[in-house]
Amino acid sequence: MMTDPVADMLTRIRNAIAIERSIVDMPCSKLKKAIADVLKREGYIWNYEEVEDSPQNVLRVQLKYGPDGEKVIQKIVRTSKPGCRKYSGVKETPEVMQGMGICILSTSKGVLSNREAKAKGVGGEILCTVW
Repeated sequence: MMTDPVADMLTRIRNAIAIERSIVDMPCSKLKKAIADVLKREGYIWNYEEVEDSPQNVLRVQLKYGPDGEKVIQKIVRTSKPGCRKYSGVKETPEVMQGMGICILSTSKGVLSNREAKAKGVGGEILCTVW
C-alpha cells in the first residue's frame, strides 16, 4: 500500500530525469493530473496524457530537456508530507530561487503554481517545489 502517492510521482519523475528518459508512467489520479497540468503550464514538461489500462489508468508524462540535453527540472522536492503538512497564506507564499522556480499549491481554486495563486489571491497547502 502506498501512503504518499504524490511523493511517489515526484520520485518517478526525479528518477526518470536522472537517467534522461523522455517518458515516465505512473498510476493516475486527479491530483497527479492536476500537478502534471501545472508543470505543463509552467513549462517544465512537454505534455501528459491518461492512458486507459486495467485495473487503474496510467498517467504518461513527457519530460522536457533543453536543446543540448540539459535538464529543465533541476530539482523537484515534496514539501508538505502526510506527517507534517505545510500551509501558506497569500502573503506568505514562498519565492523559489528568486522567481526561477515554482511551488505547487493545493488551493480552494484547484492546484496552482505560486504565481497563479498570488494572482488569484489564494493560499493553500504547499505540495512541492520545482526548479
